[in-house]
Amino acid sequence: MSSTQDLDYPQTFFQYNHGFLVSKVMFTACELGVFDLLLESEGPLSSDAIAERLGTSASGMERLLDACVGLKLLGVEMKSEGAFYRNTEFSNLYLTKSGPKSQYHHLMYYSKTVYFCWHYLTDAVRDGKNQYERAFGISSEDLFGALYRSEKEMIKFMYFLNSFWSICGRDVIAAFDLSPFTVIYDVGGCAGGLAQECISLYPNSTVTIYDLPKVVQVAKERFVPPEEHRITFHEGDFFKDPIPEADLYILARILHDWADDKCMQLLAKIHKACKAGGGVLLVETLLNEDKTGPLDAQLFSLMMLVHTEGKERTPTEYSKLLTAAGFREIQVKKTGKFYDAILGKK
Repeated sequence: MSSTQDLDYPQTFFQYNHGFLVSKVMFTACELGVFDLLLESEGPLSSDAIAERLGTSASGMERLLDACVGLKLLGVEMKSEGAFYRNTEFSNLYLTKSGPKSQYHHLMYYSKTVYFCWHYLTDAVRDGKNQYERAFGISSEDLFGALYRSEKEMIKFMYFLNSFWSICGRDVIAAFDLSPFTVIYDVGGCAGGLAQECISLYPNSTVTIYDLPKVVQVAKERFVPPEEHRITFHEGDFFKDPIPEADLYILARILHDWADDKCMQLLAKIHKACKAGGGVLLVETLLNEDKTGPLDAQLFSLMMLVHTEGKERTPTEYSKLLTAAGFREIQVKKTGKFYDAILGKK
């Protein structure tokens, strides 16, 4: 029988406890524009120069920059005049607004919205429901009415969601050969990041983004270029309004928002609309069958508790929902990244 001496308790404890602090360092450096400034500068800058250009205190900026060096988000060069800071390749790629795989909007959404709701995780566990009312003072009876409580919040969410697909989209779209499906509906497709990955990999396909009218309007204005004719739009509420016929329906990060009864309602509706030989592609973070991991999926399931009506599920749980809705030949592909894919056919 092991004793507590066998566990490196202090190290493990502080690693977990410091996770919040690490996140806040990265959020703050992004929000203040540290990584963007260093990307645009002609060379490394001193902490005083960075503080002056970004309008912060010199002492506070120096400590923030040193913490970023410790986290390997920044590099540092020691010169006779002092320390000079530069971006790492990681920061240029992921933490600047203009980076090709930028997660800036993802991080800002976590900082301003997700973390605020997570202050009420204890209440969510006690209550068994999301915490929008406590966090923002608004009813969550209409889940996406709460999520899109202002145009600004809706746009923030759209940027947040799109940032995921820049690093995960290709993997889930390539998990199965989707080339036989030429008419595709991305149900709840939001800003269109996954739709763009889809037409890039399958150029003979067309993708229609089905989403709420106000989401579609912003997607057209900000995210999908008008010259991209392979992506079209359909305005509607997928629970209340008809779903047109298609070869394939993509449900990416949709079912995890909802309880089983709502998932069944939507899947049955899609099965009825789907062409014979067509199918549905689920893109979700899958739990292991025994729910012992992966940690990302376990944490995301808690996030669904705090923010939505749903949860993360195992492959078997999703397969049962698909089978009950009438789909068959269900296949599961783990991508090795954050999102996995499940394909069911009619």
